[in-house]
Amino acid sequence: MELDFERCYRAVDSRDQRFDGWFVTAVTSTGIYCRPSCPALTPKRTNVQFHPSAAAAQRAGFRACKRCRPDAAPGSPEWDVRADVVGRAMRLIGDGVVDREGVPGLASRLAYTTRHLNRLLAAELGAGPLALARAQRAQTARVLVEATDLGLAEIAFAAGFGSVRQFNDTLREVYASTPSQLRATARGRAGEGVPGTATAGGAGSATPAGGAAGTLTLRLAYRPPLDAPALMDFLTARAVPGVERADGNRYTRALRLPHGPATVVLTPADGYVSAALRLSDLRDLAPAVARCRRLLDLDADPLAVDETLGADPLLAPLIAKEPGLRVPRAVDGFEIAVRAIVGQQISVAGARTVLGRLVAHTAAQSLPAQPLPDQPLPAQAASVAGEPAPDGPAPGEFTPAASRPDALDGLVPFPDPAAVAGAPDEAFAMPTARRATIRALAAAVASGELCLDDGADRAETEAALRRIPGIGAWTAGYVAMRALGDPDVFLPTDIAVRRGAARLGLPTDPTELEAHARRWRPWRSYAVLRLWRL
Repeated sequence: MELDFERCYRAVDSRDQRFDGWFVTAVTSTGIYCRPSCPALTPKRTNVQFHPSAAAAQRAGFRACKRCRPDAAPGSPEWDVRADVVGRAMRLIGDGVVDREGVPGLASRLAYTTRHLNRLLAAELGAGPLALARAQRAQTARVLVEATDLGLAEIAFAAGFGSVRQFNDTLREVYASTPSQLRATARGRAGEGVPGTATAGGAGSATPAGGAAGTLTLRLAYRPPLDAPALMDFLTARAVPGVERADGNRYTRALRLPHGPATVVLTPADGYVSAALRLSDLRDLAPAVARCRRLLDLDADPLAVDETLGADPLLAPLIAKEPGLRVPRAVDGFEIAVRAIVGQQISVAGARTVLGRLVAHTAAQSLPAQPLPDQPLPAQAASVAGEPAPDGPAPGEFTPAASRPDALDGLVPFPDPAAVAGAPDEAFAMPTARRATIRALAAAVASGELCLDDGADRAETEAALRRIPGIGAWTAGYVAMRALGDPDVFLPTDIAVRRGAARLGLPTDPTELEAHARRWRPWRSYAVLRLWRL
């Protein structure tokens, strides 16, 4: 990836937060790397290097700034836009694939050789997949060290390290501190009441990483502005009974993660989104955070999107009224595909009812979101892509599940493909043809023939979806927009899109509307959301 020195230096000199996550600034005189908006004195030009990723800066021998915490910046929006192998690889690394399957597993998912994948990532990002995954492990470990009373050895394996020695060496190299020093410093800040910290909960035994874990309240950073009411409205209107709960201000749902079920409560706040995660296995922290960020589209660059769409005089008033609109995405690509099929030619409320019935019939085949043990795990509020949370759901404390007023018992993850494929006919309150389509989709995903995760090739996946009887252009496009994260999907035949277009004075004929929408590239998915809201 080519970085223009002058442009990067101007961003650093102005402390422009819009560039956080796009690159990091390495200062040769101090050996430290920072985010572009670091409040420290701007370094001299002769002492500055720019790197495309934290992993590249770490590989070059620099350690993370303790003041601006560049590893906690929002992710680069480039990986949401790009559909090439590097973008797909970065999304899969963020989901923890390297930790679970190794570099060969990542390469296999992308249909590349390990050697060629290493070469591609090193050329673009200055670091290979192992170094990129290592940077993510270091961030996860720092969160657990600073936010819990877990033993350091347990944290090492929960964060994905192969040994305690590797864990200690990595944190010392990245943060210039031992794990014990990081914990002591974090508690010192909390004890002194330093803004941006939280008071740790009472003492208690650490919970093994392989067993039930406690609640972590995290602060998910984003690039402002964020139209949080629109995001919550969208999720509230489509909340599936038994899987999700939402009231317009807070969104709760069950997750199916690689090592077990979990639940999360997402609450937008000023400058961040609070995420209260209840994990059955702490090794799932990184993928849980990645999926929550993806669901809320938190790595988007709203200023770039709004600038392009606002250039159209017919959209400009909408942009001015509601800046920072996001495209709600997915924690589970298969779930979105089922939603899209069920939603063909019925209302949003009707689709919720049908999906709720499917969930109820398959709940026995799906793993329930397990309640937490009565033994508390002290957890202070922490941050992933943000700073330690000063507030949120019971920050700094752990409340046993049985006594929590907002206990999440009763929510289950959306049924997996095997459960849906094997569900009885009465679970599908829909026409026979649509039921057959869902079963065919479930069988394809369960067999591995069709991949609907964030690392799938978008063009190939859309083509594969359209080969399934009952899936046409609208359904495939909806899945591409929400499950695959394609920012440039347009749905010209969608009734709500055409209704919104009519209210703005845009063409309502699908062919003419699609022609007009070409000026909104590469952000047509965001235009669809704006038209839906009219």
